[in-house]
Amino acid sequence: MKAMIITEPGGPEVLQLREVPDPTCGPDDIVVKVHATALNRADLLQRKGGYPAPAGVPQDIPGLEMSGTIVETGDNVELWAPGDPVFALMPGGAYAEFVSLPASMALLMPPNLDFHQAASIPEVFITAYDALFNRLQLSSGESVLIHAVGSGVGTAAVQLAHVVGALTLGTAGSDDKLQRASVIGLDRGINYTKDDFAAAVSEFTQNKGVNCILDVIGANYFEKNIRSLSEQGRLIIVGTMTGSKIEFDLGKLMGKRLQIGGTVLRARTLVEKVSLTSQIADDVVPLLEAGVIIPSVDSVWPLTEAGQAHAYMESNQNFGKIVLAVDF
Repeated sequence: MKAMIITEPGGPEVLQLREVPDPTCGPDDIVVKVHATALNRADLLQRKGGYPAPAGVPQDIPGLEMSGTIVETGDNVELWAPGDPVFALMPGGAYAEFVSLPASMALLMPPNLDFHQAASIPEVFITAYDALFNRLQLSSGESVLIHAVGSGVGTAAVQLAHVVGALTLGTAGSDDKLQRASVIGLDRGINYTKDDFAAAVSEFTQNKGVNCILDVIGANYFEKNIRSLSEQGRLIIVGTMTGSKIEFDLGKLMGKRLQIGGTVLRARTLVEKVSLTSQIADDVVPLLEAGVIIPSVDSVWPLTEAGQAHAYMESNQNFGKIVLAVDF
C-alpha cells in the first residue's frame, strides 16, 4: 500500500509517499480502506523526532485518526462487516491507504457526515470530552475558559461545553476565529493579541474567575490561568505548545484550593481508549447525527500534499481541523 513516510526527522519536506507492507488483520481486528485522515499537533512533533509512536506502532507513519470502509474482519469480529463505514482514533499510522485496528475502537459513521468530516472527529472530540467531563467534571451552569478555541480541540470543546449548558469563554489570535467560534457556542471571545486574557476573564466574571480552564498552550499561560480561576477552580492541561517547564509559587494554589491536572490520549492503554470510544458512541455520536454539534473542517488536502498541510498548520491559520484525503 501507499503511505506518507517520515523519511528522517525534520521539516514538512521529509514527508514522502512510499510503498509499505499492507497491514495484517488479527482475530479481533478490522482492516479499513482509509478515505481520510486529519492532522494533529502530535503529527508535527513526531515528524520532527520529538514524539515517538508507542511500541508496536509504525514510527515513520503519522496519523492519529481516520475514516474509511471496512475491507476485512478478524475471525472473532461479529459487530462489523466489510463495507461498513467507520471512523476511529488510532495510535498512529493513519497517513496510509489501509490501517488495521481493534474492532472495539471503531465507531459507525453517522449517515449525515462525509468521510472528511468523520476523520476530523476522533482525536479532538475524545480529547475534549475526556478533559471536560472525565477530568474537569464540568457541569451545567459552570464557566469554562478554552484556550486556542479555533483549534481542533478548541472547536470540539466549545461545542461540548455549550451543549451541556456551561458558560464558554475562549481565546484565539484573531477576531475572525472568535466570530466563527461564536457561531458554534462561544459566549465570550478574547483576542490574545489585543487583550490580556486574565484581565478579560476577571472583567467578564466580575472578578470571580472561571470554574474550569482547558489549556493546550502550557508554560506561558500557567500563571495567568491560575489568576483566572475561581475559588476551587480546576485546570486541565492537554498540550504544551509554549513549553512544559515553569517556576511557580505553590501558595497560590493553596489559597484558592485549586485542582490542576494533565492528560494525554496517545499513551493510554487499549482498555482506556475503548472505554472512551464507548463514551463517545453513547454521548457524542447521537449529537453529531442530530446536527446539534458539527465537525469543524478548515480545509481538505490530498495525502500527497501532507507536507504542505503540515506547513499550513504550523502557520496557525486554520480554524478547526485540517483533513487529508486518501484517494488512491
